[in-house]
Amino acid sequence: MTAELGARIRELREHGGQSLRSVASAAGISPGFLSQIERGNANATVSTLRGIATALGLTTADLFGDDDLTASRVLRRADRSELPTGGRSKKYLLSRRPLRNLEVYCGELAPGEGTGDPYTHGEAQEMFLVVRGQVEVSLDGTLYRLSDGDSIEYRTDVPHTARNLGTDVAEVLWIISPPHRG
Repeated sequence: MTAELGARIRELREHGGQSLRSVASAAGISPGFLSQIERGNANATVSTLRGIATALGLTTADLFGDDDLTASRVLRRADRSELPTGGRSKKYLLSRRPLRNLEVYCGELAPGEGTGDPYTHGEAQEMFLVVRGQVEVSLDGTLYRLSDGDSIEYRTDVPHTARNLGTDVAEVLWIISPPHRG
């Protein structure tokens, strides 16, 4: 199990484009010790595994998965993970864990509702796409009105929010790259 777990950690780290040194530092261990774990030459405590998982932006359970990171992954509509929104709107994570090169969400914004107060999250590129509806996007206080098929790109460290201006449910997508790790 040690060699399989180590190989899985290395695969997840490399697939996420993270260096041995950066993951070790974030996990609070030495690069040499992480290298030994990845080669199956050292055992890690549960605490160390939690630290490695957090550094990789994963859960500890993700370290023990057996999914092929290069394989296609199908997500059925009924199997989507719904995120709490606190209202009549809905938001779903479409990207399967462990996250690869991007993070994708779809949402249904109820009439008059939105994503709340302007917020930021990490340092990535985000594309917001209106699949159907009339949505107002605020980027650092500047307002943009988007309709069916319109999109806007921005950095996630810019305060942003979206609100449905229409009388019907608006369908939207958020596409973020690289995915939030942590």
